[in-house]
Amino acid sequence: MAPVRQATLRTERIVLAPLSDEHLDQEVRLDADPEVMRYLTGRPRSPEEMVRVHAERLAVAKRVPGLGFWAGFVAGAFVGWWILQPPERADQGPVEGQAELGYRLVRRYWRQGLASEGARELVRHGFEDLRLHRIFAETMAINQASRATMSSLGMRQVRTFDLCFDDPPPGSEHGEVEYAITSEDWSIAHNR
Repeated sequence: MAPVRQATLRTERIVLAPLSDEHLDQEVRLDADPEVMRYLTGRPRSPEEMVRVHAERLAVAKRVPGLGFWAGFVAGAFVGWWILQPPERADQGPVEGQAELGYRLVRRYWRQGLASEGARELVRHGFEDLRLHRIFAETMAINQASRATMSSLGMRQVRTFDLCFDDPPPGSEHGEVEYAITSEDWSIAHNR
């Protein structure tokens, strides 16, 4: 059986294209916004940092077939990116059969339901196409918008934990939260 390649995905409004080098300039602008990075690094990233980060993002698609980063477009305009990536830390559990969900949107596209719409398609893709058994997501405990997105997907909070930061972003003292959904729970919720 041939390995599963990272697919182009579509929702009602969003085209999710596998991340490529042609998206680097858009990623640079996204991560240069301090509000976008508020709950992630606490500061914007420089263009030089983004060259390294972009290469790391592209490498995710090579680690586990079918997983990776997707650049999202609405009517041809870049709105952000979504990810399904294998677990990276020991406390996230085994790589096989599960993936971490993430998303980051350009600020002018916040509060339009796009984060949930794109994330819902990645969860569907993960369970139906890739046959994952668990998908999880993490955010800072104080990031209420991201937590609401996770809840809207049917994910439930499974733990609160602390991460060590070299340069802790504001709010990290309140900890991180992990939300998760299993393929069984997703199937029940979607009558599959």
